[in-house]
Amino acid sequence: MTRKIVIFDTTLRDGEQSPGASMIVEQKIEIAEALDRLGVDRIEAGFPVSSPVQFNGVKSIGEAVKNATVAGLARCKKMDIDAVRDSLANCPNRMIHIFIATSPLHMKYKLQMSEDEVIESIAKHITYARAQGFEEIEFSPEDASRSEWDFLLRALKAAVSAGANTLNIPDTVGYAMPDEYGELMANIKKAIPELSQRVKLSAHCHNDLGVALANSLAAVKAGADQIEVTLNGIGERAGNAALEELVMSLRVRKDIWNVETNVRTEFLYPTSRLLQTITGLLIPRNKPVFGDNVFSHESGIHQHGVLKHRETYEIMNPAHIGRNTQTLVMGRHSGKHALKRKLKQYNIVLHGNQMDTFYQKFIAIADKKKEVFDEDLFALVSSVLGEFPTGWCLETFQTWTGNRVIPSATVQIRKGDEVRLGTQAGDGPIDAVFKSIDECSGVSGRLAEFIIQAVGSGKDAQGQVKIQVDFDGIVTDGKASSTDIIEASALAYINALNRMEMICDGEKSSKSSGENKKIVRQTV
Repeated sequence: MTRKIVIFDTTLRDGEQSPGASMIVEQKIEIAEALDRLGVDRIEAGFPVSSPVQFNGVKSIGEAVKNATVAGLARCKKMDIDAVRDSLANCPNRMIHIFIATSPLHMKYKLQMSEDEVIESIAKHITYARAQGFEEIEFSPEDASRSEWDFLLRALKAAVSAGANTLNIPDTVGYAMPDEYGELMANIKKAIPELSQRVKLSAHCHNDLGVALANSLAAVKAGADQIEVTLNGIGERAGNAALEELVMSLRVRKDIWNVETNVRTEFLYPTSRLLQTITGLLIPRNKPVFGDNVFSHESGIHQHGVLKHRETYEIMNPAHIGRNTQTLVMGRHSGKHALKRKLKQYNIVLHGNQMDTFYQKFIAIADKKKEVFDEDLFALVSSVLGEFPTGWCLETFQTWTGNRVIPSATVQIRKGDEVRLGTQAGDGPIDAVFKSIDECSGVSGRLAEFIIQAVGSGKDAQGQVKIQVDFDGIVTDGKASSTDIIEASALAYINALNRMEMICDGEKSSKSSGENKKIVRQTV
């Protein structure tokens, strides 16, 4: 019989920990809803105890997702478990993911706990989570692939006895090789009888040595019930096993695996494009499944073969992953209904005011470009979801530049009823604009990263700017697009400024309520 593999997506938790991948709540909700429509079974929404922004993100995702189970991450600490409980209080399908390290290295240098203390903590906190009403509890022994077998087994059995019904085996630092990881999973399956009955066995693999997908497939072969992945393979350091690579490997080689998933593969590519435009983390041209080169053929022999019969050199049909070669060009006369239908084709659904704002931005860009292509629509969606309704917005800007002129700029920005004007000189027009914004806001930022990419092709193509700015120790990202690259740069800088103020406001709110939490980052 065909076996079902549960897809646990951690794009919004482990994936967001990838440098430059941070998202505001509205962006997280859009990605979560897209993943839900894609058909993933479980969505790990975040680590709610780590910051007020994370808490609100998990809460909003739990309330927005309709079908998938939504999970929150927690250490073996009561305050972490309480944060997951409270953030998912209104979520109809919720679960908690509890972890603690079990490798000698982590226990000695990070936890500074003995083996007995770790076992006691596992039993205590999983029992506590069960008492908080969690029916779905996943336990992860962090750095499992470098843990000693006898102790790892002891920890897993303690978790099952306390009430965990999913055991996840993380290759936290991407250390394991496929043969040994597959053997580890098979041995765990044999050693714990509950894994053949009421408890699921899960794999969570990182890609530090480039074998995350191979390890995940080895886990499937060994009998794993669930695989943890991220879209586009984003994540800490070198990333995680990629959702699209796993799902398409299982589909293309179903003759080997004889398994299936609930993923609607025709939504894979559109959802990937949505994530790319929101985070600004673009994928390489030769990336498996999604890269631009995957369905391109330069060799004459290959071209001849594909023209004669596609399967000669293509093992996947582009349409099966949602890569449609027919592009419907939109223009200024395209109505809102046609736009909604176009967005739905790309697994994007905007709600209420978001759609109204999107339509206004679409009309503005259509007046400039005459023809609006798919790439432009994704960029517009990203800009709508990246806006801060109560933050600073760009009113006007003007620059003076040339090879015999000192570059300078005048910028006017607004927040509510407050309007500020700044004029500064710089090394170039963009530098002058940034310094003028600093003058307006009263906050000085240091540019740590500046990336410009064309959206589409042609002389009237939009330019997308992604920047990273250090505001006195608070590092934030900003992203925006426009047919005017100076305007895109100004909008991206203001976006980063608004993110910084949001973080500061969140920290002030925590301190005023007596929480005084510092931001915590964890990987499993």
